[in-house]
Amino acid sequence: MRSDNVKKGVPTAPNRSLFYALGYTREELERPLIGVVCSYNEIVPGHMNLDKIAEAVKAGVRAAGGTPVEFPAIAVCDGIAMGHVGMKYSLVTRDLIADSTEAMALAHQFDGLVMIPNCDKNVPGLLMAAARVNIPTIFCSGGPMLAGRLGDGRRTCLSHMFEAVGGYYAGNLDEAGVEEYEENACPTCGSCSGMYTANSMNCLTEAIGMGLRGNGTIPAVWSARLRLAKHAGMQIIELVKKDIKPRDIMTPAAFHNAETVDMALGCSTNTMLHLPAIAHECGIELDLDMSNEISSKTPNLCHLAPAGDTYMEDLEGAGGVHAVMMELDKKGLLDTSVLTCTGKTLGENLEGVVNRSPDLIRPIDSPYSPDGGIAVLKGNLAPEGCVVKRSAVAPEMMRHQGPARVFNSEEEAIDAIYAGKIRKGDVVVIRYEGPKGGPGMREMLKPTSAICGMAMGSDVALITDGRFSGATRGAAIGHICPEAAQGGPIALVEEGDQISIDIPACKIELLVDQDTLSARRAAWVCPEPKIKTGYLARYAKLVTSAARGAVLE
Repeated sequence: MRSDNVKKGVPTAPNRSLFYALGYTREELERPLIGVVCSYNEIVPGHMNLDKIAEAVKAGVRAAGGTPVEFPAIAVCDGIAMGHVGMKYSLVTRDLIADSTEAMALAHQFDGLVMIPNCDKNVPGLLMAAARVNIPTIFCSGGPMLAGRLGDGRRTCLSHMFEAVGGYYAGNLDEAGVEEYEENACPTCGSCSGMYTANSMNCLTEAIGMGLRGNGTIPAVWSARLRLAKHAGMQIIELVKKDIKPRDIMTPAAFHNAETVDMALGCSTNTMLHLPAIAHECGIELDLDMSNEISSKTPNLCHLAPAGDTYMEDLEGAGGVHAVMMELDKKGLLDTSVLTCTGKTLGENLEGVVNRSPDLIRPIDSPYSPDGGIAVLKGNLAPEGCVVKRSAVAPEMMRHQGPARVFNSEEEAIDAIYAGKIRKGDVVVIRYEGPKGGPGMREMLKPTSAICGMAMGSDVALITDGRFSGATRGAAIGHICPEAAQGGPIALVEEGDQISIDIPACKIELLVDQDTLSARRAAWVCPEPKIKTGYLARYAKLVTSAARGAVLE
């Protein structure tokens, strides 16, 4: 066993003495040492239950003959960090999580790992670590939150909460109405209840083969989540015995499967950052252009919030991610020969799976749309590409042309929106919020929610070199590459310029002649960095383009 390096023979007697100081017995040290990476904390609602998940995982490890050893990973609550400097620290934690987990796993020579994440950057950060460390690993997430319910019986969620603020500033909702949302939108622990980034990534752990069935959809408060955790603890021992490692599972075909499921589910646009970053750790390069190729062949089968009015608990009731994969397999859209963390192939895992709710998971022959939920757009405004959650865009905004309203920070844009300065037909441009320019590539949920809450979601587009929350809906186009801080064309946009967006054609254009753009480029001067010290300054120096997953070099 790998752990023999720290617990076998006379040379490791000093190491063993430290295990004895921890209270481990000689008998426990004879078993495989399993690192249990628990992201529990008291500030993230999606993580407040992870101590219970960890105890269940450890029970499963012990039941199967292993010795569990728990250590922590950090996590940021994007909702609490939203709309201020805190959001600059969200994406950057993905790499901190990967780095710290690598350090702990290799320093202590674990035989296997059980990752217990739940929220937005925590899941991809631990997947990156799993690929980098490449010892037997399985994921057991904390589970989604249940949907909320208002006094009149309507179901609600966090995206409605953010939009309620826009409704208040538009005069459509009073303070009592806002208070009703804030008291009911998030009724339980768990990752927020729609197909936002956290739940998107947890669902994709199943699609890529690193999580057991139900890992993405069993609600956090259900006892089935604890049973799943125990089974994950048991299964890691099997993976250790068979020496099945993450890179045996996360192959090019598995990433193709994950992107296909992504399109069918209508996942968050943040998956277009995270999947390439995880693949990079596997030695696989994912091209954004491949996403459109996959999307063109993959029907969109689900419209969960924010695209629709169904929630993660409903998807679980319909059969979960495996039921979606079963529908996709009817048309041969998945490679079912790939190995998974069950020790079996995906095809074997799908045997007997049933779609229990064709209204929620559309049959493959009757989809919401014939193409996938995410589109990558290119044009002279985004030569390296940008992304939009097509499944959450109103039909009338699939094609749009309007004047640019230009802002050099999220705060400037929010102030203008709340002050009623944005008009129907406008294209709001928020720049210098990319990986380098932010730094940290903030999510723009507040401005998009304000626009939708003010009933302009069918009339106003928003584009940014930053990114969007999975809770965002509307014509919100993010990850404009190259970003403004790198001198990308978005830095040259001026107030009133016409911008053309054609989502079906995957095009985005700045309708300004080349001579004018050349003159603007000659006059352009990159602004001073917003942050000059600390981790964010180091991050800005090392981070690559969003088109490459914002990985560090």
